[in-house]
Amino acid sequence: MPQIVIIGAGIGGVSFAIALRRQLGFEDFIIYEKASDVGGTWRDNIYPGASSDVGIHFYSLSTDLNPDWPSTHGSQADTQEYWRKLTAKYDLYSRTVFNRLVVSAEWNAKEQLYHITTEDVASGERFSTTAKILISAIGILELPKFPNIAGVSSFKGDMFHSARWDTGVDLRGKKVAVIGNGASATQFVPVISQDPSVQITEFCRTPNWFFAPIRADFSPLWKWAFRNIPGAMRFYRFCLYLRSEMLYVFVFAHKYIRTKYTVTAKDYIVRTAPKEQLEDLVPTYSLGCKRMIFDTNFLGALHRPNLKLNWDGIQSICEDGIITKKGEKLTFDVLIFATGFTADRYPLTVVGDKGKTVQDYYDSQGGPKAYLGTTVPGFQNLFLIAGPNTTTGHTSVILTEELQINYIIQLVKPIVDGLVATLDVTPRATDAYNDVIHARLSKSVFVECISWYRSGGEGKVSSIFPGSMLLYGWWVRRPRWEDYTVKATTDQWERQLRHEKWMAFFNPMHYLTLLVGLFVWWLSGF
Repeated sequence: MPQIVIIGAGIGGVSFAIALRRQLGFEDFIIYEKASDVGGTWRDNIYPGASSDVGIHFYSLSTDLNPDWPSTHGSQADTQEYWRKLTAKYDLYSRTVFNRLVVSAEWNAKEQLYHITTEDVASGERFSTTAKILISAIGILELPKFPNIAGVSSFKGDMFHSARWDTGVDLRGKKVAVIGNGASATQFVPVISQDPSVQITEFCRTPNWFFAPIRADFSPLWKWAFRNIPGAMRFYRFCLYLRSEMLYVFVFAHKYIRTKYTVTAKDYIVRTAPKEQLEDLVPTYSLGCKRMIFDTNFLGALHRPNLKLNWDGIQSICEDGIITKKGEKLTFDVLIFATGFTADRYPLTVVGDKGKTVQDYYDSQGGPKAYLGTTVPGFQNLFLIAGPNTTTGHTSVILTEELQINYIIQLVKPIVDGLVATLDVTPRATDAYNDVIHARLSKSVFVECISWYRSGGEGKVSSIFPGSMLLYGWWVRRPRWEDYTVKATTDQWERQLRHEKWMAFFNPMHYLTLLVGLFVWWLSGF
């Protein structure tokens, strides 16, 4: 039986397995993946035009930079291939069981193990195993969200979610309804509308703030520099990091400068979109409270005669189309839902030491809640990757997860070394941490509109982190062991902790980093 079970072979799961091998030289783990390959979001989201909206050199692992990216922002195919190559490089395919769904995991306090039930996706056969440590790497953009629209099951045509794109549906010559106008839709609508025979009506609810396109191909000279000049790729990546952090400070945290960026975004929309549609297309909510979008020719595509936006709202769906809230019936051959993901639920049955599930805990707290987005009280030796309040609207998810994974590695090490049997974050520490971040959130731009950052769209902000990644990195630089209930297996653990405290007391770098931390706090609190 493995010591560590990792649920999910997406970016988080693969990255954690790489860190186990690189940092600890640890081999006693297994990854369960319900699909047939690695990649998670980048495996599943195969809709036309799918690409990252973060610079691809910053959307790569810091340990495995790639000099051969063809463009500044990775396509779905290129990004998926990158993660497949990393999985092969670190021999993780041999540690992964594909087409195996984790059905449940239940903590046994007497044995101090998780009893895990998995199911073969094809046959339905169930298997049991145990693990000392459970790593939840299920991601947040995993469960497609469908709106609750009356009559949706009665539609007779083709119907699918953009996150589960049906490549068998030929859109040529069809009337297509796109429901939703978020980030995914703004990528695939310009592509499918290039064919003038595809008649598209996109049903919109809220306009988006757009910025000018930032995507471009890398020239052969750039690629040569990345491959041959020492430090060139690392420096380029660092510049992307600095730009993203300044975006947080200037757009999300500083109201005055946000106003200037708002003018820039509005000017771009006015210059690019059809004049007769500007009344609907220019948002009235604050820039940054919803996801900002770098345009991929969505606004330009609105000039095409085969693409129309409909802002009337949907009353119901019938067997051959949609009835709007104005009572108008529109006929369609295909419905494509571009309605995002369910980010405020924990979809697995993981049972802690009090017989409650993670979702039970979330419900009791008014929405997703964790300590540093990583540990949950009452769930010993369970660690979440991309847990509550770790999402960002300004930087790379890879950076966030690498920072979090490095923190989890420090928590896992004494367990796999045999010094500690169990770790359980205290409710006091969890409450105190969440009091801090929600005090920051209450004064932030993120509470100023309805968005997927919030539970149920308008509840507490449960997805976004209220600060720069410099701040989050500072908070997860090392564990505060006093925030955990630690069951040690030997007094060597206590001696190690005392040694670390004395070394920190006499280490001048400790005080230097303290000053840096205070500066980070001040900078992120603008």
